[in-house]
Parts: sequence; C-alpha cells; structure tokens
Amino acid sequence: MQSGKSPVALPSAPIDRLVRPFTRFIHVQAAGGIVLLLATVIALAIANSPWSDAYFDFWHTKFWLQFGNLKMQHYLQHWINDGLMVLFFFVVGLEVKRELVVGELREFRRAVLPIAAALGGMLAPAGIYLALQYGEPGVDGWGIPMATDIAFVVGCMAVLGPKFPHGLRIMLLSLAIADDIGAIVVIAVGYTDQLNWLALGAGCVGLAIVWSLARLGVRSFLVYAVLGLFVWLGFHESGVHATIAGVILGLMTPARNYVTPAALQNVFDQTSEVLTMGDFDLHTHRVDPIRQLRRATRESVSPLEYLEHTLNPWVAFVILPLFALANAGVRINPSDIASPIAVAVLLGLLVGKPLGIVLASWIAVRSRVADLPPGVTWTMLTGGGVLCGIGFTMALFIASLALEGDALNEAKIGVLVGSVASAVIGMGILSVLMRRQNEVPVRAQAA
Repeated sequence: MQSGKSPVALPSAPIDRLVRPFTRFIHVQAAGGIVLLLATVIALAIANSPWSDAYFDFWHTKFWLQFGNLKMQHYLQHWINDGLMVLFFFVVGLEVKRELVVGELREFRRAVLPIAAALGGMLAPAGIYLALQYGEPGVDGWGIPMATDIAFVVGCMAVLGPKFPHGLRIMLLSLAIADDIGAIVVIAVGYTDQLNWLALGAGCVGLAIVWSLARLGVRSFLVYAVLGLFVWLGFHESGVHATIAGVILGLMTPARNYVTPAALQNVFDQTSEVLTMGDFDLHTHRVDPIRQLRRATRESVSPLEYLEHTLNPWVAFVILPLFALANAGVRINPSDIASPIAVAVLLGLLVGKPLGIVLASWIAVRSRVADLPPGVTWTMLTGGGVLCGIGFTMALFIASLALEGDALNEAKIGVLVGSVASAVIGMGILSVLMRRQNEVPVRAQAA
C-alpha cells in the first residue's frame, strides 16, 4: 500500500545538472559495450593513420614506481594489462562468486547446461586453432579463441530489444561466467612463466592474512585494499600472472550482509528519535547516531554486492576502454586477414564457439542431466552460440600473453574480424528467429 507521499529529494547542486545525463547513460545496459566499441574504433583509426608511430611509442613509454630499493619499471601498456586489468579480473571473481552463491550456478541441475556449453565452447575453438597451427610458430595462441566477451554479448542482447528470450539471456550470461572461469584457468595454467617461489609465497601469505582478518570480522576496505596491493605485487613478481590475484581476491569476498534488515530498522528507529528532537541542532553528540546509521546502511548489503556495484562503472567506462585503446590498435593490411594465425583465430571464434556450445549442450540434454531453458530452441541456441564468438577483451588479453611481433598483430586481426563477424551473424540469426516467434501469436489471433 502506498502512502501517497512524494519521494524526498536531496538538495541539488549545479554540478548535478551536468552529471545527471552521464549517470543516466552509464545505467543503460548496452552503454559499456558502446564505450568499449568506440575506444576500439579510435585505436584502430589512429593505428592506421599518419600518427601510428606516435600511438605505438606512447603505449611503450617507460613508467616506474620506486620505494626504497624496490623499483618496478614497465611500459605503460604493461601497467594497464598487468595492473589496471587486475580490477577487471577482481570484478570477474565477484561475478563468479555471486553466480556460485545466489545465481544460476548454485544448483547442479541448472548449472550443468551452461557449464557444459562453456566447456564445449572452449574446447572446440582451441581444437580448431591447434589443428590449423600445430607445428607452426603461432601454436602457443591456442587459448585466444576460447573466451567470450560478456560486455559485448550483453550489449548485443540489449540492441535486440526487450523481447529477447529470457531463458536464452540467462543461459548466455551463465555460460559467459563459466567461460570466464575457464579463461582464468587457461591463463593460470597455460600462460604462467617460470615461478619465483619466494614471491609467490609472499602473495599466498597476503591471501592468508586476508582470510584471517575476514574471519575476525575486520570490515575496513582500506585494510583489504592495502593487502590486495601486497598480494598483487607478490603474484606479479612470482611469474603467475598478476590478474589471477584479482580473481582469487574476488572469490574470497564475503557474499553475505553483516547487518540484518531487522537490525537496520532498529538503527533507523534510534536515529529517527534523535532527528525528531527539538534541540537536534544543539545536540552535542549528534555525529554518533548519524555515523552509526551510515555504517548500518553500508553493512546492510554484502561486501560483494557493494564492491561489484561500485567498481562496475570504473571497469566498464575507464579500465576496459583504456585496455582497448592500448591493445586494439593494430595496423591492418588486407593480406594479414588471410594469414594462418588470423584465419585460425577467426574460425575458432566464428565456427568453433557455436559448434562446441551446441554439441556439448546436445550431449548434456540427451544424457538427461540438463534441459533446454523454457522457450529456447536449438536454432536459438545456435544463434546464441554464434554471438558468444565475440571474444574481444579476453581474447586480446590472452593474445598479448601468448604471442608477440607479427604473430600478435595477426592474432589481433583475427580477434577483431572474428568478433565482428560473430556479432553480425549472431544478431542476424536471433533477429530473424525473434521476428518469426512474434509473428506466430499474431497469425493465431487473425485465424
């Protein structure tokens, strides 16, 4: 029952009028994909312009941090890929934890199909790539076509409109999360350099301290941020890719709220008594109840939910576009599109992804360990599988770990062409199927 009262608005400042349109934009579902696409187009345009040398020189600018005798010196591109991208992988870890605790992956029966589809969607592209590159210099790039870019897939689903089948939407999102888990394993196992056990041990000690403090009930984000920086440094210097530290810390983040709704209500009631006192402005201890209310409202949501909500805009609109600007720029020669590495990546994304997803799903359904989502046909799943061939962010990331020089350039071209083709063909298939599905009720009513 509604009280009929209008919502109370907080005081508005002139800056709010400037920020409000941007705030509305970042809450559009496809906004992250739009900004990422724009950054990619800019990177490609500059890399193929008269300013291309300046573009590549800029990302290879040396940048260093020094504390006493400890000095870290790397290219600017390295700081983005191994530094800022840790926050992206931290958010990936948060998303995986959420799905495992309260999402589609928490129940075995519901998790089997997306996990099986993700597994097939990783093995088939890797198999196609290896079949075409076995014994060749680019064989180490087998992990490039294995990953799905969830940001672009979400953007494509948003473009297709609200009538996009709900069952297929949940299936693809769960598949992408399971796919991220697989990509993390691939990075950890397939692209780890020689280990520095002392540095790795230091990183693990940092993780143990994080776990211990969480058990003791320490709630300070500042404490965990400092420890997270220490863990990142240990992993970075160990040879294990630093982004794995972000994933582990994300998985360790508590998914339960500390303050219950009943406790929050009690704090509201106590604070309300203070606010309604006639001498509130003269009250000498009014800071205490306000501070308690602020803490209670913050702790009424889980750290996982709070951090995911807080970091998502930074990842979507700052970190990923920066990654695209630093990594998507590639000089495009028509002959490179037909190069063996580019073709292997392209076919892995465009053919391997849907083939693996559909085949693995068919096996899971025929084995009666899983069911297709309600309203989802095999043709729809095929269209969704093609859409999952958009490998962009993770594919470029793995390419930077696996290859270098001309081979890396060819792999990036394969990723870009394969992702664009997957997006166009996948959206085309699903658009036709959705139109036919919507025409059926209309014909039935006419009859």
